[in-house]
Amino acid sequence: MQILEVDGHEPSVEELRDAALSSYGHFTAMQVRGGRARGLALHLERLDSANRELFTEGLDGDHLRSLMRHALAGAAGGAAESVDASLRVIVRESGTGNGRPRVFVSVRPPYQMPDTPQRLKSVPYIRAVAHVKRPGDFGQAYYIDRAVAAGFDDALLIDQDGAISEAGIANIAFFDGHSVVWPDAPVLAGITMQLVAPRLGDHGMPSRTAKIALADVASLSGACVTNSRGVAAVDRIDSTPVPVPPAFVKAMRDAYASVPWDEI
Repeated sequence: MQILEVDGHEPSVEELRDAALSSYGHFTAMQVRGGRARGLALHLERLDSANRELFTEGLDGDHLRSLMRHALAGAAGGAAESVDASLRVIVRESGTGNGRPRVFVSVRPPYQMPDTPQRLKSVPYIRAVAHVKRPGDFGQAYYIDRAVAAGFDDALLIDQDGAISEAGIANIAFFDGHSVVWPDAPVLAGITMQLVAPRLGDHGMPSRTAKIALADVASLSGACVTNSRGVAAVDRIDSTPVPVPPAFVKAMRDAYASVPWDEI
Protein backbone atom coordinates (compact mmCIF):
# COMPACT_ATOMS: atom_id res chain seq x y z
CA MET A 1 0.00 0.00 0.00
CA GLN A 2 1.61 3.20 -1.16
CA ILE A 3 0.19 6.26 -2.85
CA LEU A 4 1.18 9.85 -3.54
CA GLU A 5 -1.27 12.56 -4.55
CA VAL A 6 -0.89 16.28 -5.15
CA ASP A 7 -3.88 18.54 -4.63
CA GLY A 8 -6.09 15.46 -4.78
CA HIS A 9 -4.82 13.87 -7.99
CA GLU A 10 -1.97 11.73 -9.25
CA PRO A 11 1.04 14.03 -9.68
CA SER A 12 2.14 15.00 -13.16
CA VAL A 13 5.73 14.81 -14.32
CA GLU A 14 5.94 18.60 -13.96
CA GLU A 15 4.68 18.50 -10.39
CA LEU A 16 7.14 15.76 -9.46
CA ARG A 17 9.94 17.69 -11.13
CA ASP A 18 9.14 20.82 -9.16
CA ALA A 19 9.05 18.83 -5.92
CA ALA A 20 12.42 17.25 -6.72
CA LEU A 21 14.04 20.61 -7.47
CA SER A 22 12.78 22.54 -4.46
CA SER A 23 13.00 21.59 -0.79
CA TYR A 24 11.26 24.76 0.41
CA GLY A 25 8.15 23.80 2.29
CA HIS A 26 6.81 22.13 5.41
CA PHE A 27 4.99 18.96 6.42
CA THR A 28 3.41 16.91 9.15
CA ALA A 29 3.43 13.16 9.69
CA MET A 30 0.98 10.93 11.51
CA GLN A 31 -0.05 7.36 12.09
CA VAL A 32 -3.55 6.47 10.95
CA ARG A 33 -5.57 3.60 12.37
CA GLY A 34 -9.05 2.90 11.03
CA GLY A 35 -9.06 6.25 9.26
CA ARG A 36 -8.30 8.11 12.51
CA ALA A 37 -5.24 9.95 13.84
CA ARG A 38 -4.20 11.25 17.22
CA GLY A 39 -3.97 15.02 17.65
CA LEU A 40 -5.52 15.83 14.28
CA ALA A 41 -6.33 19.42 15.30
CA LEU A 42 -2.68 19.96 16.23
CA HIS A 43 -1.54 18.61 12.86
CA LEU A 44 -3.90 20.96 11.04
CA GLU A 45 -2.79 23.88 13.22
CA ARG A 46 0.87 23.07 12.46
CA LEU A 47 0.22 23.07 8.71
CA ASP A 48 -1.78 26.29 8.82
CA SER A 49 0.78 28.12 10.97
CA ALA A 50 3.78 27.00 8.92
CA ASN A 51 2.03 27.92 5.69
CA ARG A 52 1.28 31.42 6.97
CA GLU A 53 4.94 31.82 7.89
CA LEU A 54 6.39 30.39 4.66
CA PHE A 55 3.73 31.32 2.09
CA THR A 56 1.81 34.17 3.79
CA GLU A 57 -1.57 32.44 3.67
CA GLY A 58 -3.33 29.85 5.78
CA LEU A 59 -4.52 26.37 4.88
CA ASP A 60 -8.15 25.37 5.28
CA GLY A 61 -8.44 22.43 7.65
CA ASP A 62 -11.52 20.94 6.02
CA HIS A 63 -9.82 21.01 2.63
CA LEU A 64 -6.73 19.30 4.05
CA ARG A 65 -8.89 16.61 5.63
CA SER A 66 -10.63 15.98 2.31
CA LEU A 67 -7.25 15.56 0.58
CA MET A 68 -6.15 13.16 3.31
CA ARG A 69 -9.34 11.10 3.07
CA HIS A 70 -9.07 10.96 -0.71
CA ALA A 71 -5.51 9.63 -0.57
CA LEU A 72 -6.38 7.12 2.16
CA ALA A 73 -9.35 5.83 0.16
CA GLY A 74 -7.18 5.55 -2.93
CA ALA A 75 -4.56 3.57 -1.04
CA ALA A 76 -7.21 1.23 0.37
CA GLY A 77 -9.15 0.90 -2.85
CA GLY A 78 -12.24 1.75 -0.86
CA ALA A 79 -13.29 3.66 2.23
CA ALA A 80 -10.75 5.75 4.12
CA GLU A 81 -12.31 4.57 7.39
CA SER A 82 -10.79 1.11 6.93
CA VAL A 83 -7.18 2.23 6.51
CA ASP A 84 -4.20 1.74 8.79
CA ALA A 85 -1.30 3.77 7.41
CA SER A 86 1.56 6.20 7.82
CA LEU A 87 0.43 9.50 6.32
CA ARG A 88 2.28 12.68 5.47
CA VAL A 89 0.94 16.01 4.30
CA ILE A 90 3.75 17.88 2.54
CA VAL A 91 3.35 21.45 1.35
CA ARG A 92 5.92 22.49 -1.23
CA GLU A 93 6.72 25.55 -3.23
CA SER A 94 5.05 25.51 -6.64
CA GLY A 95 7.04 26.04 -9.80
CA THR A 96 4.14 27.78 -11.52
CA GLY A 97 5.00 31.19 -10.15
CA ASN A 98 1.45 31.82 -8.93
CA GLY A 99 2.57 31.93 -5.30
CA ARG A 100 0.33 29.04 -4.25
CA PRO A 101 2.10 25.96 -2.89
CA ARG A 102 1.09 22.42 -3.76
CA VAL A 103 -0.21 19.97 -1.15
CA PHE A 104 1.17 16.45 -1.43
CA VAL A 105 -0.32 13.59 0.55
CA SER A 106 1.63 10.36 0.84
CA VAL A 107 0.23 7.12 2.24
CA ARG A 108 2.49 4.25 3.20
CA PRO A 109 2.19 1.14 5.39
CA PRO A 110 1.65 1.76 9.12
CA TYR A 111 4.58 1.90 11.49
CA GLN A 112 4.99 1.95 15.23
CA MET A 113 7.87 2.63 17.57
CA PRO A 114 9.89 -0.52 18.35
CA ASP A 115 9.56 -1.96 21.85
CA THR A 116 13.33 -2.15 22.29
CA PRO A 117 15.11 0.81 23.93
CA GLN A 118 16.84 3.26 21.59
CA ARG A 119 20.51 4.24 21.46
CA LEU A 120 21.41 7.84 20.60
CA LYS A 121 24.64 9.37 19.37
CA SER A 122 25.23 13.03 20.25
CA VAL A 123 26.10 15.30 17.32
CA PRO A 124 27.03 19.01 17.16
CA TYR A 125 23.97 20.28 15.32
CA ILE A 126 20.93 22.47 15.98
CA ARG A 127 18.34 22.78 13.23
CA ALA A 128 17.79 26.27 11.84
CA VAL A 129 14.18 27.48 12.17
CA ALA A 130 13.63 24.49 14.45
CA HIS A 131 9.95 25.25 15.05
CA VAL A 132 9.04 24.48 11.41
CA LYS A 133 8.82 20.81 10.44
CA ARG A 134 10.22 20.68 6.96
CA PRO A 135 11.60 18.28 4.35
CA GLY A 136 15.11 18.43 2.97
CA ASP A 137 17.14 19.34 6.08
CA PHE A 138 20.56 18.16 4.92
CA GLY A 139 22.36 18.58 8.24
CA GLN A 140 19.71 16.63 10.12
CA ALA A 141 19.76 13.80 7.56
CA TYR A 142 23.57 13.79 7.48
CA TYR A 143 23.96 13.36 11.22
CA ILE A 144 21.19 10.77 11.49
CA ASP A 145 22.93 8.75 8.77
CA ARG A 146 26.28 9.03 10.58
CA ALA A 147 24.67 7.93 13.86
CA VAL A 148 23.00 4.89 12.26
CA ALA A 149 26.25 3.96 10.51
CA ALA A 150 27.95 3.98 13.93
CA GLY A 151 25.40 1.49 15.29
CA PHE A 152 22.94 3.90 16.94
CA ASP A 153 19.22 4.32 16.30
CA ASP A 154 19.17 8.10 15.98
CA ALA A 155 21.17 11.25 16.55
CA LEU A 156 20.90 13.51 19.60
CA LEU A 157 21.28 17.17 18.66
CA ILE A 158 23.39 19.37 20.95
CA ASP A 159 24.62 22.95 20.62
CA GLN A 160 28.19 24.25 20.91
CA ASP A 161 27.87 24.45 24.69
CA GLY A 162 26.66 20.85 25.00
CA ALA A 163 22.99 21.70 25.61
CA ILE A 164 20.57 19.02 24.38
CA SER A 165 17.67 20.04 22.16
CA GLU A 166 16.04 17.02 20.50
CA ALA A 167 16.75 13.75 18.74
CA GLY A 168 17.12 13.60 14.97
CA ILE A 169 13.53 12.54 14.32
CA ALA A 170 12.00 12.82 17.78
CA ASN A 171 11.61 14.89 20.88
CA ILE A 172 13.35 13.63 23.98
CA ALA A 173 12.18 13.67 27.59
CA PHE A 174 14.30 12.90 30.63
CA PHE A 175 13.37 11.60 34.09
CA ASP A 176 15.05 13.20 37.10
CA GLY A 177 13.62 10.71 39.58
CA HIS A 178 10.58 12.85 40.36
CA SER A 179 9.37 14.54 37.18
CA VAL A 180 9.62 14.41 33.39
CA VAL A 181 11.91 17.10 32.00
CA TRP A 182 11.80 18.30 28.40
CA PRO A 183 14.80 20.29 27.10
CA ASP A 184 14.36 24.06 27.16
CA ALA A 185 16.00 24.62 23.77
CA PRO A 186 15.15 25.36 20.13
CA VAL A 187 13.06 22.33 19.16
CA LEU A 188 10.18 21.30 16.97
CA ALA A 189 7.09 21.05 19.16
CA GLY A 190 6.29 17.48 18.17
CA ILE A 191 2.64 16.51 18.11
CA THR A 192 3.22 13.49 20.35
CA MET A 193 5.15 15.66 22.82
CA GLN A 194 2.29 18.18 22.85
CA LEU A 195 -0.20 15.38 23.50
CA VAL A 196 1.82 13.53 26.14
CA ALA A 197 3.25 16.37 28.25
CA PRO A 198 -0.04 17.77 29.62
CA ARG A 199 -1.37 14.27 30.36
CA LEU A 200 1.61 13.04 32.39
CA GLY A 201 0.24 14.53 35.61
CA ASP A 202 -2.73 12.17 35.34
CA HIS A 203 -0.25 9.29 35.39
CA GLY A 204 1.73 10.41 38.42
CA MET A 205 4.50 12.22 36.57
CA PRO A 206 4.74 16.05 36.72
CA SER A 207 6.15 17.55 33.52
CA ARG A 208 8.40 20.58 33.11
CA THR A 209 11.06 22.11 30.88
CA ALA A 210 14.65 22.92 31.84
CA LYS A 211 18.10 23.30 30.34
CA ILE A 212 19.73 19.89 30.04
CA ALA A 213 23.38 19.40 29.08
CA LEU A 214 24.99 16.29 27.68
CA ALA A 215 27.12 16.21 30.83
CA ASP A 216 23.92 15.86 32.90
CA VAL A 217 22.90 12.56 31.31
CA ALA A 218 24.89 10.37 33.70
CA SER A 219 23.03 11.85 36.68
CA LEU A 220 19.54 11.46 35.23
CA SER A 221 17.26 8.49 35.89
CA GLY A 222 15.86 7.79 32.42
CA ALA A 223 14.93 9.08 28.99
CA CYS A 224 12.28 8.49 26.33
CA VAL A 225 11.87 9.69 22.75
CA THR A 226 8.50 10.64 21.24
CA ASN A 227 7.41 11.12 17.65
CA SER A 228 4.51 10.26 15.34
CA ARG A 229 5.38 6.57 15.72
CA GLY A 230 4.89 6.59 19.48
CA VAL A 231 7.08 6.45 22.59
CA ALA A 232 10.31 4.50 23.18
CA ALA A 233 12.73 4.27 26.07
CA VAL A 234 16.38 5.25 25.63
CA ASP A 235 19.03 3.05 27.23
CA ARG A 236 22.25 4.60 25.93
CA ILE A 237 23.54 8.01 24.88
CA ASP A 238 27.00 7.74 23.35
CA SER A 239 28.90 5.42 25.74
CA THR A 240 26.74 6.35 28.75
CA PRO A 241 24.15 3.77 29.87
CA VAL A 242 20.76 5.31 30.64
CA PRO A 243 18.46 3.62 33.20
CA VAL A 244 15.06 2.41 31.99
CA PRO A 245 12.77 2.88 35.02
CA PRO A 246 9.52 0.97 34.42
CA ALA A 247 7.27 3.55 36.13
CA PHE A 248 8.57 6.41 33.99
CA VAL A 249 8.33 4.49 30.71
CA LYS A 250 4.85 3.22 31.62
CA ALA A 251 3.64 6.75 32.44
CA MET A 252 4.93 8.04 29.10
CA ARG A 253 3.29 5.21 27.17
CA ASP A 254 0.05 5.33 29.15
CA ALA A 255 -0.22 9.10 28.62
CA TYR A 256 0.15 8.56 24.88
CA ALA A 257 -2.32 5.66 24.88
CA SER A 258 -4.89 7.87 26.61
CA VAL A 259 -5.00 10.28 23.66
CA PRO A 260 -8.24 9.81 21.65
CA TRP A 261 -8.18 9.05 17.94
CA ASP A 262 -9.76 11.75 15.74
CA GLU A 263 -11.69 10.95 12.59
CA ILE A 264 -9.95 12.34 9.54
